[in-house]
Amino acid sequence: MKWYFAAPLTSENVTLKRIIVGRKKLVLIKYQEEYFALNAYCPHAGADLSGGWCKDGKIICPFHRYAYDIKTGRGDPGQNDYVDTYPTEVRDDGVYVGLQSFWDIFDSKL
Repeated sequence: MKWYFAAPLTSENVTLKRIIVGRKKLVLIKYQEEYFALNAYCPHAGADLSGGWCKDGKIICPFHRYAYDIKTGRGDPGQNDYVDTYPTEVRDDGVYVGLQSFWDIFDSKL
């Protein structure tokens, strides 16, 4: 696994930020003092999830209000979809996102 710098640490409680890691567009979420990284696009309609919000441990899509668990990426019951999730690591200089393989660095929407 290769680790990429994603963002500096923040003191805010809840944040959503669109980031590019390698060539992959992700959403970095800080929720309850933990960081989570998910694919930036909603699988339902392709909306940019960084325009949504986080509620009860789920990211909510700004288009149709689909909800995805920020830890697992699983959609709410009945949605039958998911978003990819990526490991995060907090270091002294900021938050890092881990990509498993060479192909992880490429974004499917390029």
